[in-house]
Amino acid sequence: MKRILLTVALSLFSGLALARTGLDAVAVTTHADGSQTYALTIQILLLMSALTLLPALLLAMTSFTRIVIVLAILRQALGTSQTPSSQVLVALALFMTAFIMMPVADRIYSEAVTPYLEDKIELGSALGHAEVPLRDFMLKQTRESDLNLFAGLAREKTIPDAAHVPFTVLVPSFLTSELKTAFQIGFLIFIPFLIIDLVVASVLISMGMMMLSPLIISLPFKIMLFVLVDGWALVVGSLASSFYV
Repeated sequence: MKRILLTVALSLFSGLALARTGLDAVAVTTHADGSQTYALTIQILLLMSALTLLPALLLAMTSFTRIVIVLAILRQALGTSQTPSSQVLVALALFMTAFIMMPVADRIYSEAVTPYLEDKIELGSALGHAEVPLRDFMLKQTRESDLNLFAGLAREKTIPDAAHVPFTVLVPSFLTSELKTAFQIGFLIFIPFLIIDLVVASVLISMGMMMLSPLIISLPFKIMLFVLVDGWALVVGSLASSFYV
């Protein structure tokens, strides 16, 4: 008990001492040209806060959304229920996202991270440089109709060029376009398997086997067709190439 009280007392005394002398750890230095430099602790705090937003950024500003939706539709078209499992699909989507976003990450590292680490630019300028490659990637995948829709909802009357599109307009436009593209690809993937289901159902009805579920009979044929055409390579390769056409 005495040790606990001693520890608390030392903590209070150290806190009072810091309060008297001031916390240099959270200092902001203003230079002659008006620019500001934040202390290292503030930069670490901002970085740790940004890490909590990584899941949202992954979903909203990368290729992850399109990939995971197409893979989920593919599993539904095959009719294999939980095979592959959701964990496997998400893992594949994550690694494909890392592969597709690698050129963007390389540009961000070379244009923003490296100059910032070498003290050539400040944090604000580094964030501005990092925004450009990500903006270029999203604009290439975003439909003009979706941009116009959200620009109208945001009451953005005039946008001079793509470089001036606000992120509050660009991100929902990009997500909407990704959803449209993912469902278009999923529709094309679904058609061959749907034809197999229709053929099997017609054969079973003509044979009078109406009590037998067509899904049980068509599942081996769909798996065989998917394996024979090397379906995983086709789907993964088509998804990766669809972002850089």
